[in-house]
Amino acid sequence: MNVTKVSDDTYLLSVNVENILFEGLWEIPNGVALNSYIIKGEKTAIIDGVCGWDGVPESLFALLDKLNIDPKSIEYLIINHMEPDHSGWIEDFKKINPNFKVVCSKKSAELLDAFYGHTENITVVTDDDTLDLGNGHILKFVEIPNVHWPDTIATFDTLTGTLFSCDAFGSFGNATESNYDDMLKSDDIDFYENEAVRYYANIVAAFSMPVKKAIDKCSALPIKIIAPGHGIVWRENPNKIIEDYIRYASYQKGPAKEEITLIWGSMYGMTEKAVNYVVKVLEEENIKFNVHRVPEVSWGTVLASAWNSTGIILAMPTYEYKMFPPMAAVLEELGKKKVFGRKAFRFGSYGWSGGAQKELDEIMNKYCMKWDFIDPVEFKGSPRDEDLQLIETRIRDLVKEVRNAVNS
Repeated sequence: MNVTKVSDDTYLLSVNVENILFEGLWEIPNGVALNSYIIKGEKTAIIDGVCGWDGVPESLFALLDKLNIDPKSIEYLIINHMEPDHSGWIEDFKKINPNFKVVCSKKSAELLDAFYGHTENITVVTDDDTLDLGNGHILKFVEIPNVHWPDTIATFDTLTGTLFSCDAFGSFGNATESNYDDMLKSDDIDFYENEAVRYYANIVAAFSMPVKKAIDKCSALPIKIIAPGHGIVWRENPNKIIEDYIRYASYQKGPAKEEITLIWGSMYGMTEKAVNYVVKVLEEENIKFNVHRVPEVSWGTVLASAWNSTGIILAMPTYEYKMFPPMAAVLEELGKKKVFGRKAFRFGSYGWSGGAQKELDEIMNKYCMKWDFIDPVEFKGSPRDEDLQLIETRIRDLVKEVRNAVNS
């Protein structure tokens, strides 16, 4: 729980949340920061908020106390995005200050009624609308729909050049008192970049086209600082996170990095024997690779890894004439998140019958994933030497294709 100064009259209020599944689905092993911002002009505004989970709204009010701000003095609540991790505190806030004014998009106003029954003192804003808080703080609004809800806007303070971007340009990872890029070491920046990839792949990936449009819109502004709803504030080099997001969005259709993600599952160790052999081959090829066993490894981890990787290896047994169910579930999620255009290879064991390929083809077609597959290798029972040699040939071919795709 931290209060820090972002810029003139502008403050960051961060509450860390851990030991939950984000959105009820995604693991966050390093937690996540929920960021709110206060601007104190002649009038005081709070931009975004926190979730309504037990103790979290109270933590936000405690941060207001640190700034000597009476919640009753907050005249404006600016909602960039109505998802409850940013707006769940509103019900508690209404009990303290029933007279605040909401500034939000038209779709946010509809959701505000649907989630919290709030319909009063709402000003709907669109592109280029402004709000004058006094003392030079004129806020300009930018509609960036579908990043990642259809209601999303960004708020730009024309005085300080601060873009309050909510989920855009965000990341997972807990906040610290040094929650600014200019206060962090390079290792810390690398940590938040890894957390940003995971956040993007888990939360924003399916909306990469709207992300690109949002970046184009926001890039026209004279941005000096980027202050997202999750993650660190970028005030030394805001172009860093913009360029990162441009790159993340480009990974949707591939190529991505010169990396391979090996996703595998095994029932009785037959497919695992081939997986262990493949790991040695990849090590010999001196290419970066990530290995994830399903269902032990969470979807979020697999998704982040696959988003970064140009190459995907799928290793699993046939199960009741179909794919090993955890593999099918992960592939469905990769399809929904639009992980397209990968170079890929599949191998695995079967017993009395194959059948995994048919379900794999169905998933690929269902989501129009357009993965470029090398011919699969299936083996009955345990892999023989000739099976492993054929798999090795396919793996080395895949490595060549990945490198050619990235470097072409």
